[in-house]
Amino acid sequence: MFEINQNINVYGLDGTIIDKISIPPLISSITIRKDIIRRAFISAFTAKLQPKGRDPMAGKRTTAESFGVGLGLARVPRVKGERYPKASQAAFAPFTVGGRRCFPPVPEKILKEKINKKEKKLALISAIVASFNPVLVKLRGHVVEQVPQIPLVVDDEISSIKKASELRSIFMKLGLWLDIQRAKNSRKRLSGVARRRRKKIYRNAKSVLIVIDSDKGISKAARNFPGVDVCNVSNLNISLLAPGSHPGRLTVWSKSAFMKLPKLFGELFYE
Repeated sequence: MFEINQNINVYGLDGTIIDKISIPPLISSITIRKDIIRRAFISAFTAKLQPKGRDPMAGKRTTAESFGVGLGLARVPRVKGERYPKASQAAFAPFTVGGRRCFPPVPEKILKEKINKKEKKLALISAIVASFNPVLVKLRGHVVEQVPQIPLVVDDEISSIKKASELRSIFMKLGLWLDIQRAKNSRKRLSGVARRRRKKIYRNAKSVLIVIDSDKGISKAARNFPGVDVCNVSNLNISLLAPGSHPGRLTVWSKSAFMKLPKLFGELFYE
C-alpha cells in the first residue's frame, strides 16, 4: 500500500492545469501483488504460443537394419545397397549422425499456463494501481523527472490528435519526450538463429502507454514512436500495463478514461 493524492490535476495538451479530479479511496487501499501480476503475464504470454511437433514417422521411412553380431561391424542399422553398406545414412538410428531425434517435441505438450478468473482480475487491478506509484515507475526504468504528476491525466483532446508532429510536441510539453528517447536508444538487434540466417529482428524498450476512452486518430499518430502504445480503457490487459511482468508502466490517461476506472474496478471486483 502507498499514499495516493486524492485530488489530482488534469493537464491540457500545452502542459497547463485545466481541472482537478478526485481518486476513489478504493484505489489507494489496494495492495499491489507482483506475484499475481507475473502469473497473469505468463498466462497471457503462453496463450500466444502455437503447439508444434514432429511427424511420428520422421526418420523411420527406411529399409535400414543391423547386420547383427559376429561380423566385426558396429550394430547400427545400415542402408541396403550395392558395394558397401552405408552406416552414415541409417537415419532410423537415434545415435547416428543425422539420425532421428530421441525425444522430439510433440503437439500434445501443454504450453499454456492456466490462471483463475479472480486471480486474473486481481492482477489487472494491481497493474493499474502500480502505474499510479512513482517509485515503481522509476524502478521500471522510465525517465519521469520532467513528468508533472503520476498518474498523469490529460484532456480528452489527446484522442483526436492525428499527426505525429503534434503528438511529439505534446510529449515535450508534458515531459514525456525523454522517456521516448530512452526507448529509441534501447533499440538493438536480436541474436540467435534469426541473426545467423541474416534476418534483422529488433527490439526496444517500452515507453508511454496512452489510455483513452475513444480513438479518434491518435493510434495512427502514435504508431511510429518507439515503445508507445495506445489502448482503450475497456481493453486494458496485463501485457500492456506490465510488459515482461514488471509493473509500473508510465501511463497517460485521458480524463474520460480515468473517470471510468471506478466502474471498471467495480466490474472486476463484483462480477
